[in-house]
Amino acid sequence: MNRKLITALLLLTLIPTTALAATPKPTQAQIDAAKKIEAEKKAAADAAAKKLNSAKKTLQQLTAIATAKRKVYLAAQNELKIKTKKAEIAMKHLQVAQASVSQGKRTIGKLAVNAYVMGGGFTDLDSLLKADGPQDLADRLSTLDALGENNSNALDRFKSAEVVASTAQKEADAAKKAQAEATIKVAAAKKAADEATAVQQAEVDKLQLVQDKLAKELAVAQKTRLTLEQQRQLSLLEEANAGRAVLTPDQAKIWPDIGFTGRSSTRSTEEMRLAAVEYAKKQVLAKKNYVWGDEGPNTFDCSGLVYAAYKSAGLGWPNWDRLNSSLYWVATKRVPISEMVPGDLIFYSYKGTVSTIHHIGIYAGEGMMWEAHNKDKDLMYSSIYSVKGLMPYGGRV
Repeated sequence: MNRKLITALLLLTLIPTTALAATPKPTQAQIDAAKKIEAEKKAAADAAAKKLNSAKKTLQQLTAIATAKRKVYLAAQNELKIKTKKAEIAMKHLQVAQASVSQGKRTIGKLAVNAYVMGGGFTDLDSLLKADGPQDLADRLSTLDALGENNSNALDRFKSAEVVASTAQKEADAAKKAQAEATIKVAAAKKAADEATAVQQAEVDKLQLVQDKLAKELAVAQKTRLTLEQQRQLSLLEEANAGRAVLTPDQAKIWPDIGFTGRSSTRSTEEMRLAAVEYAKKQVLAKKNYVWGDEGPNTFDCSGLVYAAYKSAGLGWPNWDRLNSSLYWVATKRVPISEMVPGDLIFYSYKGTVSTIHHIGIYAGEGMMWEAHNKDKDLMYSSIYSVKGLMPYGGRV
């Protein structure tokens, strides 16, 4: 296997695998079944998409209605302000006209009093007949002219004031009526806008539920299919490497360092590493069997035992995932064999390269390891040198 394939598989492991299939090394039939389910979910998603589009159109229509009602509401508010202003102006005109009427009444009243004081019924003929000589007659004529003019002006002002007052009163009444109608219109427009907004919000909520349900179903179907494919690929790759290791001659006991690198940091604590060792020990002592692609709790392959041990110690996604031996090499920190501590990982390669790593174990201390060896020997406690092709570094999780 080349480095490109290693990289591709490493990228594949970015997908969460917390819900791995229960069956070791999934079969192609299982993957095909998962694809069928995914296709069914896709069909359901397409049907839901049509409903979603319809809901979006309805949502757009409701938004347009709400916007239109809002405009009516604002227009009615403006109309209300205008009518209110007109009513205020009309009332001011009415007050001025009423004042003019009152003034006219007072003026006419004065004229009437003056006329009464000057004599009798105060008619033009009566005034002339009672004149005492030519000069008196001239004075009476002059007075009558002045009083007549004042009287005429007062009456004109009085009549004008009455007209203005009447008009102002009508305008005030009309303005008040229009104001009341505008107020009703404002209330109706506001109510319609609120109702449209409420319907719009309900549609948005419904749309969100559809989107959430759709996303969840698609995610589950895709994750199931990808998990099965990933687990099968990892198992087939490790099984193939193990098979080639058996047939490869001239393997070194320990391979030389050709410039290996790994992670710059670790994710585990000493307590986690010791807990992982204790878990692996219990599985070996329980005489659990070796099955390709399995990670417990009853059967394991070599990388499955490593995965289960550290998962039981408290590491989980996204810090810890189910990989194969060569990918665990890439995903751990390099530690010289002489500096390893219990819980570090031991790697074996049939050519001394990362791509040819085919086996992995958990260091137990004092040159020993806990491992899921193979389908013939199952799980074992053995020397780290019992398998050919020991890599020059261990891996600290």
